[in-house]
Amino acid sequence: MTDPWVEHRDLLFTVAYEMLGSAADAEDVVQETWVRWREVDRAEVRDPRAYLVRITTRLALNQLRTLARRRESYVGPWLPEPLVTTPDVAEDAELADAVSLAMLFVLDRLAPVERAVFVLREVFGLEYAEIAAAVDRSPEAVRQVLIRARRRLQEERPPPAARAAETADVMRRFQAVTSGRAELQDLLDVISPDVVLLTDGGGAVKAALQPIRGIEKVLRFLQAVTPDDPTMAGDLVLVNGLPGLLVRQSGEVTLTVSARIEDGVVTELYLVRNPAKLERVGEPVRLRR
Repeated sequence: MTDPWVEHRDLLFTVAYEMLGSAADAEDVVQETWVRWREVDRAEVRDPRAYLVRITTRLALNQLRTLARRRESYVGPWLPEPLVTTPDVAEDAELADAVSLAMLFVLDRLAPVERAVFVLREVFGLEYAEIAAAVDRSPEAVRQVLIRARRRLQEERPPPAARAAETADVMRRFQAVTSGRAELQDLLDVISPDVVLLTDGGGAVKAALQPIRGIEKVLRFLQAVTPDDPTMAGDLVLVNGLPGLLVRQSGEVTLTVSARIEDGVVTELYLVRNPAKLERVGEPVRLRR
C-alpha cells in the first residue's frame, strides 16, 4: 500500500508552490510536512489527503510571512521561481492558468491568508470547511476572505491563457532572436505598444530595477542585455504550464522568458535572470490538483 504522503506528494508541492512562488521553499514545506506526517498516529487520520493539505497549508502560511519580510529588501522586481513543467500540466488548462508566472505574480498582491484561501478554493476546489481547518478560520470567515481576495484581484487577474499554439508562436520568435536568426524588430507585430517588461536579477546579474513600459523602451533594454554570443541558444519548453523559453549560454541556463498574451499580443514579459532561481530549471516538474 502506497504511503499517502508519497501518493499526494505532487499535490502537496503544487499547493506549497502556488502559495509561495518558490520551488525551493515549496520543497522545504513538503519535506517538513513529511516530518509531521511521520510522527502522527495514522489511525486517527480519517482523510489523509485533507490532513496533508492542511499541514502543508499551515507550513506554507508561516513561510509566506517570512518571505514577505525577505522581499522587502529584494533588489528590483520579485518574480516567481520558474519551473519547467511536464506536458500534462499544459493539458489541464485551469491548472496551467493557475501556476503561470502571470498569475503567481498577481497573487503576490494578496495577504497570506487571502492567498491561501483563494488558492485552496479557486485552484484546488476545497470545501469551505476544509479550508477553514487549514487557515484556522470559521467557514463563514473563509467565505468573506475569499470575497475580499476576488475583489482585490478583479482588475489584475490574468484572462484565461492564450491558446498554447499562439503562445508557442510568440516564443518561437523570441527563440529566433536568441539564436541570431532574427532581429528584435521582428517581434514588433506580436508585442503590444503598451507592453510591460519585468526582469528579476535579484541584484546578482544585470536587470531593470523597475518595470519598463512601452515597446520602444522594452526593445532597447532587450537589445542592451542580449549579448553577441554564438553559444547563446533558446529552448522552447513549458514554463509553468505554458510555452516559454529557456535561454542558455555555453550550455548553462541564464534566463527564462515567459509572457502574458491578450488578444494575440504580448502585454507583459517576464524575464527571470536571478541565478538562484534558475538552479532547479532542469528536469520537468509534475504538478497536480
